[in-house]
Amino acid sequence: MTSHEIRRSFLEFFEARGHRIVPSAPVIPHGDPTLLFTNAGMNQFKDVFLGMGKRDYVRAADTQKCIRASGKHNDLEDVGVDTYHHTFFEMLGNWSFGDYFKSEAIQWSWELLTDVWKLDPERLYATVYRTDDESFELWKRYLPEERILRFDEKDNFWEMGETGPCGPCTEIHYDRTPGKTGGPLVNAGVQEVIEIWNNVFIEFNRMPDGSLQPLAAKHVDTGMGLERVTAVLQGKPSNYDTDIFQPLIAFTEDLCGRSYVADLDHPDGIAMRVIADHVRTLSFAIADGAIPGNEGRGYVLRRILRRGARYARNLGLTEPVLWKHVDILAKTMGDVFPELLEHQSLIERVIRTEEEQFLTTLDNGRSELALAATASEGQIAGEVAFRLYDTFGFPLDLTELIAREEYGISVDVDAFHALLDAQRERSRAARKRHVQAVDETAIDAASHFVGYSATESQSEVLYVEGNQIVIAETPFYAEMGGQVSDTGTITVGGSTYEVEDVRTAGSAIVHLCRTDVSASVGDAALAKLDVPRRRDIQREHSATHLLHEALRQVLGTHVQQSGSLVSPEHLRFDFSHFEKPTDDQLQTIEDIVNEKIFENIDVYTEDLPIEQARSVPNVKMFFGDKYGDRVRVVFIDPTFSVEFCGGTHVRNTSEIGLFRILHESSIASGVRRIEAVAGRSIPKTIADLVHHGQLLADEKQRLQDRIRDLERELAALRTGELKNVIPDLVAGAVMAGELKVAVGKVNAESMDQLKELADELRAALKTNGVGLLAAIIDEKAQLVCVSTDDIMKAKPAGKLVGAAAQQLGGGGGGKPHLATAGGKDLDRLDNVLSEFPNLVANF
Repeated sequence: MTSHEIRRSFLEFFEARGHRIVPSAPVIPHGDPTLLFTNAGMNQFKDVFLGMGKRDYVRAADTQKCIRASGKHNDLEDVGVDTYHHTFFEMLGNWSFGDYFKSEAIQWSWELLTDVWKLDPERLYATVYRTDDESFELWKRYLPEERILRFDEKDNFWEMGETGPCGPCTEIHYDRTPGKTGGPLVNAGVQEVIEIWNNVFIEFNRMPDGSLQPLAAKHVDTGMGLERVTAVLQGKPSNYDTDIFQPLIAFTEDLCGRSYVADLDHPDGIAMRVIADHVRTLSFAIADGAIPGNEGRGYVLRRILRRGARYARNLGLTEPVLWKHVDILAKTMGDVFPELLEHQSLIERVIRTEEEQFLTTLDNGRSELALAATASEGQIAGEVAFRLYDTFGFPLDLTELIAREEYGISVDVDAFHALLDAQRERSRAARKRHVQAVDETAIDAASHFVGYSATESQSEVLYVEGNQIVIAETPFYAEMGGQVSDTGTITVGGSTYEVEDVRTAGSAIVHLCRTDVSASVGDAALAKLDVPRRRDIQREHSATHLLHEALRQVLGTHVQQSGSLVSPEHLRFDFSHFEKPTDDQLQTIEDIVNEKIFENIDVYTEDLPIEQARSVPNVKMFFGDKYGDRVRVVFIDPTFSVEFCGGTHVRNTSEIGLFRILHESSIASGVRRIEAVAGRSIPKTIADLVHHGQLLADEKQRLQDRIRDLERELAALRTGELKNVIPDLVAGAVMAGELKVAVGKVNAESMDQLKELADELRAALKTNGVGLLAAIIDEKAQLVCVSTDDIMKAKPAGKLVGAAAQQLGGGGGGKPHLATAGGKDLDRLDNVLSEFPNLVANF
């Protein structure tokens, strides 16, 4: 059976037994901000198991896309070095929600494996929880007692968390040993006896005191890795030998010109397995809306991509190649998961961009790591690992991998984390430096926010200390979620105090006034907002929501909010994206926002239970945010913008007035920023620009950009003229033994131009050739050396050019195929060029 037939057979088997075949949830769990990735089939049914949701069916089956590369379930380090761990895999599963239980689940597992798929019953083992006598007795219908094994909580008891639904599980293991003697190897973590199916029986609720209480409704949750069961059914010793992975591995073979070696210790085999696995993970994650970045799931994906790129380098592939595998994956899996075909172009562009960015720093980082390894005494210092992370973008696990594989040493992980924590603490301190401290421990009060519907309130004083005052009810919004705090006044006892800032302290809303407040607990207080300022903030905030959705519609659904600022004068929106948006794209985004403003759309909010809110169509929420049992959802046309948000908004989009993008920029790798204005801020912004001469400066910048464009065009023309000398250089090449050595001095104006000419020379030499070009640039001799592919290992350009540059009182180096150097002794340049063929011959 092919993997496609196995998948289809599983689903048809359970569909015939009354199960609803449901689609896979995305690997990005947009409905659960506690998860980085969907890591099990049960994730999409979590609300059912928690008793907070239900479906219109009680039996279900599917194939679920899963990623396990972070947190408790993290298989990243095992990928490539064994036969059966993956960061991405498909989990075939069937579920019962208060319907059938142990008897049917075990019976159907046995029927599918032995009657339908014809697995040898003598190679099957079942494990049960040590006290689960019911499952043990049920298995006796199919297996002898010696192949029904009891294990403890570690292997055979499933729990969702420290508290909540849980229960025993029974696992089915397949014995691959030649003599069917694998009994002692069950649950030993070896490929000879491998777990292929897990049936979880959710029948208890774990209480805070650790006790177990029976659930009113009992559920079944099963999971079977498609990759593992395919290897078993196809008689393959490794998952990577199946038709799931072989097309990807064959493509890697073609790219690098090496053959795949199944030996677990062979470096080429490890590299090809890693690439095949990591391309799948990256492709499915990007197709479902994720993108590599610096935080959260984005950073996990960046680590995976850079790990894959490093292994590609081990195969001699020095250019970006991971992205080229996407087409193979889309062709082999796109019929089952059409999102791969729908987003193929996006996936390829994201991966290629990330590869290109990383490969530019990889060599420099490796050089620093090599120096540190040479000077180390068995361990890379934490300071070095942190510098590689901070400067070159090396994830810690990549540094550990290179240190272990290439130098046989470890990394001081504890020191690395100490430096990382210190940096984060400095960053937090810098962000808080401008904020007046509020002593939460001193404030024992709770405020009620009435600012969604009121701009002033009559209340009483609950707390006073210096310029800080807390009142029972307040219309003042405390800064959070990117929205700045309100300002206004609080009047107590005939005195009016200007409120400059508002902060939260536990359940209290603390108003920070310009001067100390003279009041007592229990005094009457009148709080009034600066209403025009609040209205401006609301315009900017609602415009931010429209901008967010417009970005996703124009740039792609991978766009996620990375940060924001909503002030009365302007808005700032940070978002994940892998390249600079074009001017046309930015104009389209701006137009979409203004269209929604002109449509006079009512803006409304709903306060919903968290599980109900997560199921609202099109809703946006943010990973890592801590939501309570209820959340506020802001709707600006339910088909356009729906977001979890506690901020204040306009009542109708027409109140925004107008929207204008001022600036777009990059603030980090994979993170872009848009600065914009809305409403009354637009004319003020234009006036400010004119007042400060910004419009003139913009015109100056446009002229400078045009000059640079013309200079580049002129440089291209000059480069084209210089290329005319390449045929003459090749024709005049000197033979150094059996090698062609082409040498020349050209009138290049920059190092980039010189390198471009050297690339042309290398291409013209084709095989068995070395070239050296020289130019005098800024009163220095600059050299570029090239070696053709067939001889670059024997005659590496980096070492050849370095030796030549030493004669000029300089130095340099680079890659085996192309390297650069320079020196100050211009008088010796002609002599160095004439002697270069002898240097090559004697190298």
